[in-house]
Amino acid sequence: MTAPRLNRKLVLETPERVSDGAGGYLESWMPLGVIWAEVVARTGRETGLSGEAVSAMNYRITTRGAPYGALDRPKPEQRFREGARVFVIQAVAEDDLDGRYLTCFATEEVAV
Repeated sequence: MTAPRLNRKLVLETPERVSDGAGGYLESWMPLGVIWAEVVARTGRETGLSGEAVSAMNYRITTRGAPYGALDRPKPEQRFREGARVFVIQAVAEDDLDGRYLTCFATEEVAV
């Protein structure tokens, strides 16, 4: 196995619910920290979401391994941000038997 090139600086964000004062909540995103990663494009498609064309691109994002429960271990409900780009994490798996790297399967959606 060749080591991945962790050459992209991504911010790991987690959703945070904030009361809206009327019994409901608003969802905001709280940064957890910076993670270096390798980002590889996989497949893409165009969909019609609410009558608007949306380009959805799937990515394989490789990061350094982290133990379960660690704040810097990505989870499916979280996302990565790179400037204005947002990668929503769909699934996370160990990349190798030693757990040195994690593979995150993520999707980026952009209105066309």
